[in-house]
Amino acid sequence: VQLQASGGGSVQAGGSLNLSCVSSRNISSLNAVGWYRQVPGKQRELVAWISGGAAAKYADSVKGRFTISRDGAKNTVLLQMNSLKPEDTAVYSCNARVGWDNFWGQGTLVTVSS
Repeated sequence: VQLQASGGGSVQAGGSLNLSCVSSRNISSLNAVGWYRQVPGKQRELVAWISGGAAAKYADSVKGRFTISRDGAKNTVLLQMNSLKPEDTAVYSCNARVGWDNFWGQGTLVTVSS
């Protein structure tokens, strides 16, 4: 599975960004797709996750602000990020799980200025 992430950029606090993760495989065949983020010197953390059945989970730090969704027609998983905070600044990457295998896309940088 190849994953192509895009949509990062620079915004001011309170702004919004939409990230996209396009899969080379039909997303209905993926067990789950997640968005992770990492800041230099810190561990990578799970931001949001959506299952094959479209059940979603979020990190407490983004609940109520971020929404993960799937567009089956485009084989894309979207992460809508609202009310962004400076602490959301990180490199965001998408991950797909198929059985016991994990696949990663390249990261996209999100910078939120105060």
